[in-house]
Amino acid sequence: MHLSEITHPNQLHGLTLRQLEDVARQIREKHLQTVATSGGHLGPGLGVVELTIALYQTLDLDRDKVVWDVGHQAYPHKLLTGRYNKFNTLRQKDGVAGYLKLGESKFDHFGAGHASTSISAALGMAMARDARGEDFKCVAIIGDGALTGGMALEAINHAGHMPNTNLMVVLNDNEMSISPNVGAISRYLNKVRLSAPVQFLSDNLEEQFKQLPFFGESLTPEMERVKEGMKRLAVPKVGAVIEELGFKYFGPIDGHNLEELITTFKQAHKVPGPVLVHVATVKGKGYAIAEKDQVSYHAQSPFNLATGKGIPATKPKPPQYCKVFADTLTALAQNDPKIVGITAAMATGTGLDKLQKALPQQYIDVGIAEQHAVTLAAGMASQGMKPVAAIYSTFLQRAYDQIIHDICIQKLPVFFCLDRAGIVGADGPTHQGMYDIAYLRCIPNIVIMAPKDEAELQRMVVTGVNYQDGAIAMRYPRGSGVGVPLMDEGWESIEIGKGEILRTGDDLLLVGYGTQVYPALQVAEILNEHGIEATVINARFVKPLDTDLIVPLAKQIGRVVTFEEGCLMGGFGSAVLEAFQEQGVLVPVKRFGVPDILVDHATPDESKASLGLSSPQMAESILKAFFASKDQEPSVVS
Repeated sequence: MHLSEITHPNQLHGLTLRQLEDVARQIREKHLQTVATSGGHLGPGLGVVELTIALYQTLDLDRDKVVWDVGHQAYPHKLLTGRYNKFNTLRQKDGVAGYLKLGESKFDHFGAGHASTSISAALGMAMARDARGEDFKCVAIIGDGALTGGMALEAINHAGHMPNTNLMVVLNDNEMSISPNVGAISRYLNKVRLSAPVQFLSDNLEEQFKQLPFFGESLTPEMERVKEGMKRLAVPKVGAVIEELGFKYFGPIDGHNLEELITTFKQAHKVPGPVLVHVATVKGKGYAIAEKDQVSYHAQSPFNLATGKGIPATKPKPPQYCKVFADTLTALAQNDPKIVGITAAMATGTGLDKLQKALPQQYIDVGIAEQHAVTLAAGMASQGMKPVAAIYSTFLQRAYDQIIHDICIQKLPVFFCLDRAGIVGADGPTHQGMYDIAYLRCIPNIVIMAPKDEAELQRMVVTGVNYQDGAIAMRYPRGSGVGVPLMDEGWESIEIGKGEILRTGDDLLLVGYGTQVYPALQVAEILNEHGIEATVINARFVKPLDTDLIVPLAKQIGRVVTFEEGCLMGGFGSAVLEAFQEQGVLVPVKRFGVPDILVDHATPDESKASLGLSSPQMAESILKAFFASKDQEPSVVS
């Protein structure tokens, strides 16, 4: 059977082992060809091909529910659920999403782009099923990296307390998240992986006891304890721990042996209550280059499939913001042992792997545990250290209470570095860094800033590290800088709450924040062609806002436009409007940013064009709003 003929996962039922192995081979070929051409997540999906086929061979996906943790490991799932012919559009505008997404397919039972949510969701489905008196299977597939997340452990704790609720958790254990896993749980699982596989002893052990002379139909309390003790001896140490938490444990199972997987899943489905199937897999399985370098090939830009090397850009690009951040922080940390970089399993993504290599004693990876990372930073700050928490904008959302309760209320000096702020592109709604301006600026005792370019980022890193009057946050985008010259040393701090004027003009005041400062300058150039002269401000800070600079110019010029790469509701433009209201400034203001919608996967430029945020589009909108007639009096603009 050709993979393109599989439009429903139930078509796997009845296929021979040889046919299933052929399907696995085709999935890997399609997966590799697609990601090599257009980019995307590679290693996670390659590692779960057999796991997916075996599981679906034992389920009825017209009834049963499957929840994939994170979702970037679910490319084989997509290929088995009717998306083969569209798979070449993966992560492209209007194409197949890079994560699971409710509405894309009836087989995507729960969407997720952040880790550690699957067990909670699947348990919720199982409890709803039981409340309605229905009968279907609920399965959560979670990686060992995601198991470090507190939410996953909370869900395991709850599920283990419900012995009559049927739930299967499949632990995809490949020793990795994006980078190698850290922590006690990871060490625990490694011990099991290195031990010989042990089949779980079924309850027919009791029947075997009953066949012995003198025991009869019932076991004495003493023999019950002997039976349980024998079971414990047969279960690996981690399995014993899982069983103590209320789960029946199967494993570890060879995650690339279809026959063993199918047999185990069939057995596990028969066991009542919570069950955990521990599956040992190899990240990047079937592509030797990805197996060897599992960190780099977690996700890839387009690359040569034969060599594994990336396709070079047509022209050199400026350094990426995360690299400039890492280089600057590492240089500062070499002269200040109080500086400590903290990441939540994103060493390569944030660039902190450079700090790890240069100064390992000043680097901490807490695993997928953002809440812990933030409160850990608070504890260190309380003892005079200078913690730098480098966390993606979208992931810092997960630690919101810790920011308020553990840091800002106590006015502790923690430096938040929010990578991937703004429109991030192909990862879609789960990863867009839209909300950090709004969700941070309403909290007391925090400073919030954003650089217009990579050189200003260097200065803001110095500013953040040296600021000791409370929390401070810096947001910066994914990808390359704008190409301005950089300094190797000698960076100066920026005065807190002070912006700068980049261009002067009497007709219009353009106030840009972060990545939207250069587009504001481009807008000013376009308006100049229409005879309109604009003043352009680089705000630098949204909190505290430089009202001493902005308010007098707004009064003088009388027309204001704000630019931000984030949500409009509660964002930078809202901060400007609030400042005007507080000071009694009545001038028309037009705001550019992301409206109250979710931004789907596409390239950042495609998303900005869809939102009317390209420089020509914004210039045209300003002309229509303020200058439809050259002699037109300004009117209030929403």
